Amino acid sequence: MAAPIKITRTDLDAAGFRRAARRAGSVAAARRMLALALVMEGVSRTEAAQAAGMDRQTLRDWVHRYNVEGLAGLTDRHGDFGPKPRLSPEQEAVVARWVRRGPDLAEHGVVRWRRADLARAIKTRFGVVLAERSIGTVLRRLGFRRLVPRPRHPGHDAAAQASFRATSPPV
Repeated sequence: MAAPIKITRTDLDAAGFRRAARRAGSVAAARRMLALALVMEGVSRTEAAQAAGMDRQTLRDWVHRYNVEGLAGLTDRHGDFGPKPRLSPEQEAVVARWVRRGPDLAEHGVVRWRRADLARAIKTRFGVVLAERSIGTVLRRLGFRRLVPRPRHPGHDAAAQASFRATSPPV
């Protein structure tokens, strides 16, 4: 079995690790600091790892990170989650202007925007292929909601509709 990885940083002793663990904002980071405090006190790596609820190999990995980065290396790293947006903020602003202004029948070939129409227009203008579902996500991010007005027949006659209403006096 190879020799254990030494803790090369000397900024903290066991008591310093325990003080840092009390101030730590993360419980996981505090457990790691307490495990390193046990190692500094001479407890075996296996026992220190078991006391902190981790494997000996995991403790070795945390020792490596502490040696390189210090106490900041013992905290969890949270990266960016999810895919990166395909449209830049400038392109999204252009799409928002399109939606506010509405489509031009001569230019876009439609009388109202659907997600499929917007996807086609984005592809021709920016060369970015987006699914209809992704268009809905972009529109929600831009603050638009799906509001569809109730359709009205072109031959609608308001006067005929008013005369058809109930003319009986209320009881």
